[in-house]
Amino acid sequence: MTLPDDDAAAPRRGGYRKGTERRAQILDEMIRMVAEQGVDASSLRSVAEALGITHAALRHYFPSRDDLLLAVYREHEVREKSAPERMKSAIGDMRESAARNREVPGLVQLYTTLAADAVQEGHPSTRDFMRERFTRLRADLAALIEADQRAGRIDAGLDAVDLASLSIAASDGLQVQWLLDPEAVDGERVLRLLERLVPGAGLD
Repeated sequence: MTLPDDDAAAPRRGGYRKGTERRAQILDEMIRMVAEQGVDASSLRSVAEALGITHAALRHYFPSRDDLLLAVYREHEVREKSAPERMKSAIGDMRESAARNREVPGLVQLYTTLAADAVQEGHPSTRDFMRERFTRLRADLAALIEADQRAGRIDAGLDAVDLASLSIAASDGLQVQWLLDPEAVDGERVLRLLERLVPGAGLD
């Protein structure tokens, strides 16, 4: 896909709308590229070349590689949330996500790339994004776990936040193993096992 490469930064009539449309076009193409090819060649210059625009035009919208990768992942998350409503179960939701992720390994790789960048120096915006994401995800999953505890599906003696953290760790770790050896690891099946191992109400 080649995008028109007119002067991206020119603030004239209709420029804001045009700029918003151009940014959306870049993200659409980046999501497609990442889903199909991963993020190995995701420097700004190589991305601009693949899109048929100048490096300067791309930097107008995404000044750094981190800005671009974060924007792509945020847009992917927005589209995921707009999908039809799924089951409301902490580990069950992750199991469903693992099944969907098999179709987009490049986007799974993008997530693991962001996680790896976040623990290194020099990526403050990525670190902030991942910390906020984990905080939000732990809270969301803990709320689902507490609902299951009230319904008697999960032992009320378990700490909901700890179980949420364990679920996230299992899901993320399985994603890395799957990326390295897709034939050896079935994340959906393993998370189904974890779901079965969580004790129900009244069990030790």
